[in-house]
Amino acid sequence: MDSLFDKMSQNLGPHAGTVGLLIAGMLAGLGAVGYVAAVNGSMMLIAALPFVLILMMMLVLDKRLLLMIILVGRASGDIVFEMSKFGGGFGVGALINALIIFIAFLFVAERPDGISRRLASIWAPLLLVATAALFWAPEFKDGLRMLLALASYCAVFVIAYYVVRSRKDFETWVTVILLSSIIPVLYAPVDILQNINTTERYGFRLKSTFSHANIYAFYLVLVISLLFYRLKTGMLQSGSGKRAMMWIYMLVLFALLILTKTRSAWAGCFVIFAVYGLLFERKYLVYLIFAPLLGLLIPSVRDRILDLGQGNEYVQYAHLNSFAWRVLMWESALEWMQKTKYLFGYGLNSFKYYSPVFFPLAGTTNFGAHSTYVQWLFEAGIVGILAAVWMHVRMFFTLLAGWMRDRLRVVISITLVIEYLFFAFSDNMLDYLAFNWYFWFFLGMACAVTMLPPEPDVGQPQMPQDPNPYRRSRTSNFFRSNRPNESRR
Repeated sequence: MDSLFDKMSQNLGPHAGTVGLLIAGMLAGLGAVGYVAAVNGSMMLIAALPFVLILMMMLVLDKRLLLMIILVGRASGDIVFEMSKFGGGFGVGALINALIIFIAFLFVAERPDGISRRLASIWAPLLLVATAALFWAPEFKDGLRMLLALASYCAVFVIAYYVVRSRKDFETWVTVILLSSIIPVLYAPVDILQNINTTERYGFRLKSTFSHANIYAFYLVLVISLLFYRLKTGMLQSGSGKRAMMWIYMLVLFALLILTKTRSAWAGCFVIFAVYGLLFERKYLVYLIFAPLLGLLIPSVRDRILDLGQGNEYVQYAHLNSFAWRVLMWESALEWMQKTKYLFGYGLNSFKYYSPVFFPLAGTTNFGAHSTYVQWLFEAGIVGILAAVWMHVRMFFTLLAGWMRDRLRVVISITLVIEYLFFAFSDNMLDYLAFNWYFWFFLGMACAVTMLPPEPDVGQPQMPQDPNPYRRSRTSNFFRSNRPNESRR
C-alpha cells in the first residue's frame, strides 16, 4: 500500500498545481450552483457574484487599493445594495461591510503595535457597552446588525489610522473621499426627473444614490467641508481654470444640498463657513449675511423653514411637523421607560422593537428614535450615554493636539464632530452607514495625521513660513499633497 501511494505521488507531483486548479474549479462551480439556487435565480444577485469574487482577489493582491475602490464607490452603492438583498436582509452590502471589518483585522494582525493606547481608548468603551447591550436585546438578530454596523465604523476609523502614514497620505485619502461624490452628483438629475412630481407631504427631496435625503445631505456637508479645505490648502497656486472649476463644483454641491430639504444639514454647512470666517477670513461672514436672505427667496427653502412654525401641538387627527412629531415620540419613550432600565437600557436596537407599544402614532411601524441620544439612553442606559460622551471628548482632545501645525484641518475636523453631535439630536445617525463610513474614516485620518511627528524627514526642503497659509498654497496639483512626507512616531 505504501508503495502504491509513493507511485501515485510521483506521478501526480509535476501536475499538482493543475490538479489543485481543477479541484478549486469544481468546488467553485458547485458553490456557484448552490449560490444561484439560494438567490432563486435573481439576475441582480447572480451578476453580483463575479463582483464579490473580484473583491476577494483584490484583497489578496492589494488591500489598500481595494479600500480605495470601496470608498470611491460606497457613496453610490445604496441603490444597488438594496436590490441585492436576500435571506432576511443579507446581500452584497453586508458582504462589503464584513469585508471592511476583515480588512481592519488584517491591518491590525499585520502590525499589532499600530494600535496606540489613545486610539484604543476612543472606541473601546462604546463597543464594549454595545456588545454587552446585545445580550439583553429583545431581538438578537437586529441587535447584532446594529453591533456590526458600529464595528464597521470603528473598522474604517482604525484602517484610516494605518493607511495615513504621512501628510501626503492624508491628502491622498481626502482626494478619495472627494472623488466618491462624483457619481452621486451625476445621478442627481436622474433622481430629480424620476421623482420631481412626488405626492409626498414635504414634496420632492433629493437623495440621489443614497437611501434617504438626510443621509445624502450630511454626506454633502462633509464633502463641501473637505473640498473647501482642499481649495484653501492645495489649489490657490493652481491655474485659474482649475480653481474656477472647483468653485463651480462646490456651487453644484450647495444646490444639491438645498434640494435635500434637510434643515439641520443647512445649519451645519452654515456653521462650517461661519467658524472659518471668525478664525481666518472675516469676509466670509459678510457672505453668510446674504446667504439666508437668498435662501428665503427659494420657495422650497422658505416652506421648509416655515413648517417649523405650525403643527406643534398634538390633537387627534392633527398633522404634526417633523420636529413636533419627534418630540412626541421622545416624550412617549421616556415616560414608558421603567426606572430600573435607566442604567443599562432595554438592549441594542430595542427602540424600534418597542416603539409600536409606547408611541401613539406608530401603528404597526417600528420607528427609530430619530435622536441618537434618546436611542442610547433607551437601549444602553446612562452607561451608554457616558461611553458615547467619552468617545467624543477623547477624540476632541486628540484632534486639538494638532492645532499648532494645521489650524484649518483641526477647525474643520472639530467642527464636523460638533455638527455630528448636532445632527444626532434629531436623526438616526447610527443607521446611516454610508455617511458614517466617510465621516469616521476622515476622523481617523485627522487623528492619525495629528499624531505624526512635527519634524520633516531628513532631506526634505524646508519651506518658508506663510503668515496666512489658507490664503496661499505651494502646490499646483489637486491630487498631491502640499506637505512634506513624514512618518509616524
